Amino acid sequence: MFKPLAISLAIAAAFPAFAHAEEEMLRVNVTGSNIRVSEKEGASAVQVITAKELKASGKTSVSDVLRAISANSGNSYNEQYTGSFSAGTSGLSLRGIGQKNTLILVNGKRVASYATAQNLQETFVDLNSLPMAAVQRIEVLKDGASSVYGSDAVAGVVNIILYKEFTGTDITAQWGGSTEGTGQHEKSAALQTGFGKLEEDGYSLVFSVDAQQRDKLQQSDVAWMRDADFRKQQRGSLGWAITNYAGTDPTKTLGGVRGPLQLVNYGDITPGKTGQVLAYNPSPYKTLIPGIQRIHSAARGTLKLNADTEAYVDLLHSYSRADQTFSAPLTVNNATRVWNNATQALDTIPVVLPVGHPNNPGATPLPFTATLFDLGPRLKQDKVTFYRALAGVKGTLAGWDWDAAVGHSSSKLEETVQNFVNRYEFQKVLADGSYNFFDQSQNSEAVRNRLRLSTLRPAESTLDTVDFSAAKDLWQLPAGPLGFAAGAQWRREKMDSQTSTAVLSGTELRPAINIINGSRSVSALFAEFNVPVVKDLSVNLAGRADHYSDFGNAFSPKASARYQAAPWLLVRGTVSRGFRAPSLPEITQSTAVSYVSVLDPRDPITPTQTRGVTAITIANTALRPERSNNLNLGVVVSPTSSSSIGLDYYRIRQDGVIGTESATTTIANEATAPQKITRDADGRITTLYRQYRNQGQREVSGIDLDLRQRFTDKDWGKLTLAGQLSRVLRFAEPLSDGAPLTDGAGTNYFGSIPKWRGVSSATWEQGKWSSTLTWNYVGSYAQNTHLDESVAAFSTFDVTTSWQVTPAANVTFIVQNLANKRAPWDYSASGFDYTQADPRGRFASLKLNYKF
Repeated sequence: MFKPLAISLAIAAAFPAFAHAEEEMLRVNVTGSNIRVSEKEGASAVQVITAKELKASGKTSVSDVLRAISANSGNSYNEQYTGSFSAGTSGLSLRGIGQKNTLILVNGKRVASYATAQNLQETFVDLNSLPMAAVQRIEVLKDGASSVYGSDAVAGVVNIILYKEFTGTDITAQWGGSTEGTGQHEKSAALQTGFGKLEEDGYSLVFSVDAQQRDKLQQSDVAWMRDADFRKQQRGSLGWAITNYAGTDPTKTLGGVRGPLQLVNYGDITPGKTGQVLAYNPSPYKTLIPGIQRIHSAARGTLKLNADTEAYVDLLHSYSRADQTFSAPLTVNNATRVWNNATQALDTIPVVLPVGHPNNPGATPLPFTATLFDLGPRLKQDKVTFYRALAGVKGTLAGWDWDAAVGHSSSKLEETVQNFVNRYEFQKVLADGSYNFFDQSQNSEAVRNRLRLSTLRPAESTLDTVDFSAAKDLWQLPAGPLGFAAGAQWRREKMDSQTSTAVLSGTELRPAINIINGSRSVSALFAEFNVPVVKDLSVNLAGRADHYSDFGNAFSPKASARYQAAPWLLVRGTVSRGFRAPSLPEITQSTAVSYVSVLDPRDPITPTQTRGVTAITIANTALRPERSNNLNLGVVVSPTSSSSIGLDYYRIRQDGVIGTESATTTIANEATAPQKITRDADGRITTLYRQYRNQGQREVSGIDLDLRQRFTDKDWGKLTLAGQLSRVLRFAEPLSDGAPLTDGAGTNYFGSIPKWRGVSSATWEQGKWSSTLTWNYVGSYAQNTHLDESVAAFSTFDVTTSWQVTPAANVTFIVQNLANKRAPWDYSASGFDYTQADPRGRFASLKLNYKF
């Protein structure tokens, strides 16, 4: 579907006829280098997704496009990650080593990271905040580029290039919906307009706006998940939540069958148990995909100051809103706690019915567990405002091509929640008996409103940048010009992610906290040489020196080579050293309180079922940067002018990887490190304690295969076949501090990392018709708790068919997941892995486009 050019190295290889016209090709900049070259294929593997391919994909967002590429191995998240502090966002994790190691650029320049961190520690650019309508092409550099761009380019770079010139007006509207009765619909619209041509008129102006609206998808909307009954699945059980009981024995039920509660066999939920319990189906309270509203706008103005100089202004703005059911109504029990800001710890609130309370007929205080259904499900809305303003001047002087720019960017979050519970009012109703915990129909709306709590969590991330670069051919060597580029950059990053006043005052029961308040400045000098050694062989040498205000200095060198061994054969390779600076959440003075699902074999109630516990994560000001060594080797073979085969090998080795011990490892090693776990009097885990550390090494390697073939016939039209396949050979990390490396390729030890991931497409163009059939493949992977059991491979087909009704009007019909394949069962994720699959099933859309 997408056309990766195996790398900026092989147009001459893919189309040998171009080799003889190489001198006539325009000199261009390719992502990964500051030197303008005539070859469209360089020494690094770059996948290029053109505007034509973006439209043919039928996808409505930059996120959907990028997350479909085969190099997105794993550990990247979109809005399906509803339990996140960064809900409603979407990121990209090239090679599976984390969103923080993939650098996202717009027009070659940085934008602000999202207002808060993903998984508490990962700073990343939210793809959902970036425009789609304005995109001319996307270039994905799939090797390390710290020497050119900085520390967050360890795994690669995505450069989203917007239109610099556009004449006329283009309007698109798209409407779609699930065919599977989920009730989910999606609408989008886009407008792009522009006027002026820089060379002819001395100016150009391009403006675009796109909007998207999508309904919320609940677990209860999906047929195979709505009953939360997975007993027919591998290691599955009835995934209902047990509640309303006395003490710690769930069979001592309280209140009887009321509202959503039903009496079920204890053994259906926890195999081996006997008796009956009160439980409820959590599906209506679980959002799989939030409802979203987004609007993006982009403007680019360029003015020719003289024959050699032009000024430009680049503006981006977006507003996004994501609405979801955060969780079921709050369940209170002996692990209900509040934040104590004075001690920076959690205090437990006794959940005990006193003697004389209407719900306690006995003569002694009654500890209990109950769910406050009548307060309603807990709801969350995330509103994000993003913008970037960039101004610059570029030109040519004395043979130097130069570019200077200043920019400011911001991502601002306002997260509101409803139907949380007020701790002080809860303590009052416990004491005075004004709230009936077990027949909640008897409660007045006044007492419910006293208990309900709504809060606001603000966060903002800002980025200020100054960039200057210059490039020139220093002199002519026998094999060609010696290219040189150098530059300087300065940026200031700031993140101020707060929590609500209700949390800080100890008012909110069961709080979640991710406070990040830090800033840093980064200055850098870089230089690059492109050396033609002999005819058809060139070497590129680059180096970058960075100074970080919070930890010090780092130097990143890189060497690469491209060899046109024959008109049909290109050989390329790069070797580099890089680093990743500790993120602000990792290195600043901050503490996070989050909730994780754990499987605890020692749990006295649900030893075979995951349950939520509290995790307290502490930053570490003594962290060192992660260091990396990257190696990339590749060949491109072009048997004919209409076919090419690209094969690339990559290897990334990182030292001092920053992370925390997994919950699984902490529980398994409780005997040797008991201080990391707190249990209540009944033996159930209440808290896990962890701190960021430089844990050890990470080794990642794999291969990318890129195949393309084009057939052209006067009568039958044009058929283009394309395929990209990625194979992870090794993905190894330590399971805990000082532990040996464990290979997680093809497992979910370190997030799901399938060994195989591929995208293949066939596009047939005939007259006014064009159709594309795309096959998306995600390989199987083993369960880390039982390596002999695995999650099945997952394949889907998408089809788009376009009809050019008139020269100005086009109609496109799109079906995603044509065969309505269900996401594969993954018991470790209590359903399916949202980083690898989509629960919607078949989704059909109609798109209309008109050009003026």
